[in-house]
Amino acid sequence: MNWKQYPRNIKVRLITSFFNRAVFSAVMPFMALFFADAMGKVWAGSFLMLTVAISFIINLIGGYISDRFQRKKVVIWTASLSAAMFLAMTISLVPGEPLIWLFAFAYTAFIVTSSLGRPAIHAIIIDSTTPENRKAVYTLEYWLTNLSMAIGAALGGLLYVSHQLELFALLTFTSACLPIAYALWLTDDKDVQLLEKQHQNVLLDVIGSYRIAFRDAPFVKVVAGSTFIFAAEFTLNSYIGVRLAQTFKPVSIGSFELDGVRMLSLLNIQNMLLVVCFTFLVSRAADRFKKQHVLLGGLLLYSIGYIAITSANVWYVLLAFNLLATIGELVYSPVRNTEQANMMPDDKRGSYSAFSGISFSGADMLARSSIILGAYLAPAMMSVYMGVLLLVGTALVYSGLFVRKEKAPEIELSNVS
Repeated sequence: MNWKQYPRNIKVRLITSFFNRAVFSAVMPFMALFFADAMGKVWAGSFLMLTVAISFIINLIGGYISDRFQRKKVVIWTASLSAAMFLAMTISLVPGEPLIWLFAFAYTAFIVTSSLGRPAIHAIIIDSTTPENRKAVYTLEYWLTNLSMAIGAALGGLLYVSHQLELFALLTFTSACLPIAYALWLTDDKDVQLLEKQHQNVLLDVIGSYRIAFRDAPFVKVVAGSTFIFAAEFTLNSYIGVRLAQTFKPVSIGSFELDGVRMLSLLNIQNMLLVVCFTFLVSRAADRFKKQHVLLGGLLLYSIGYIAITSANVWYVLLAFNLLATIGELVYSPVRNTEQANMMPDDKRGSYSAFSGISFSGADMLARSSIILGAYLAPAMMSVYMGVLLLVGTALVYSGLFVRKEKAPEIELSNVS
């Protein structure tokens, strides 16, 4: 499937999401540094933890809204408000005395508006695809996501320190273009069935919209399993990063010294380069095999890679197993994304998309808790812990996606007899 064959909504969604993620990744890594410098580490940590909790709650509300109302309108309004919040953040940085409280308020409001619109954007891509072309679309989106994050991180690294105001002005302009693009080119899908209001009490209606997702045992298995699987990748920049900074023995290459912090950066750069360069090659090779085997094979490589990285302390061992883990991710990720999307009912795609976001929040919590656990366990035992998480995650995801399908014929036969 080439670019010309994609539906217009998919093209708009992929292009706008590319710029949206680039904007997000250009500033989000520096928010902890910004607030710590301005208000102190304790205030910054407490404030950012609060925004994570707000994002999680608002994301669930956004899933309900995207199922109840026209998704194009939801996307346009939330994108417009996000642009306005970037403008407020930019104004707060005008030379003089920085308006920290205005910046903090605008940042919190941006978290709210972006979280409200995210499920609707995710639902649009499912609405506009078919089971036949969904894997190709998710493969392209996966590639564009990593490319945009790499560009955004590079842009933020170059401009944040010395050109902070110019960086936020550029991000304001970029984010302001997104709702215009949505209004001009995003089309309404008249066949999409919207969720009807079931209760007069809005809170009960929101809770009720997620009841089916919570009762969908296979989907819950996939979400729970994905939490454990994603935790391995998230641990790279938490426990593994801390361990490398403390225990990695520096390696001198001429006048260049590779210490633990630089080793972590090298692992992240390697991951991004491999994704950008080999996503489509690996995807085409994986298409020759059954998707069940592709999922298990990819997760096996991914698990072996991260189990080794968790305790390895030699640079070439770290790079070799990081290569293995990334290839595993390239193999399993499109299958997991596609099959999870296929599980979502037409009229509850926003709610299901928002519910699936628990995977990322839960994985982030597990990754952060691994720092505390690592203070008491030796690196080898942390590798065992990581292995258990990945084994459980793989079993849950595989059984949620495929076991019920494999048992379906038996059920039908028993009914006939």
